[in-house]
Amino acid sequence: MTIDYLKNITNICPMNRALLGLDVGKKTIGLALADPTHSLATPLLTIKRTKFTKDMIALTDIAKEYEVGGYIIGLPVNMDGSEGRRAQSIKDFASEMERFIGNDPWIAFWDERLSTVSADNIVDKMVEKRKTKIKAKSSGLIDKLAAQTILQGALDYIRNA
Repeated sequence: MTIDYLKNITNICPMNRALLGLDVGKKTIGLALADPTHSLATPLLTIKRTKFTKDMIALTDIAKEYEVGGYIIGLPVNMDGSEGRRAQSIKDFASEMERFIGNDPWIAFWDERLSTVSADNIVDKMVEKRKTKIKAKSSGLIDKLAAQTILQGALDYIRNA
């Protein structure tokens, strides 16, 4: 099982394989994709959460389609650096995900502090009308932009490690 903080498993990051970034929320999972060179994260899509098994089937299908070699999951760390119940929930999600996916996947946690706020600010700059911003939130745009922010931060760390 290879599930750990990115700083602890950077040296075994799957090279020349796409990486999938996840912003796991209670209602949605925002996804972003990094190309096999690990240089750029691109927002991909948002999965509306239903049941865990259905969510994992959707995630597995996407991973197969894009030949994903590893996953970066945003870990909601408190501003003081401590981990609370939400962080434990994400770790539990990753453990269940690993059991579902099998084949010893590479799953790394990346500090996602302020990723949703950052994505929300991007939308604020792009959008002037309140109705359009509400539509952006309901369409999953914020979630996949948050996933992109998480993944790009991790890619930058990998490149500089």
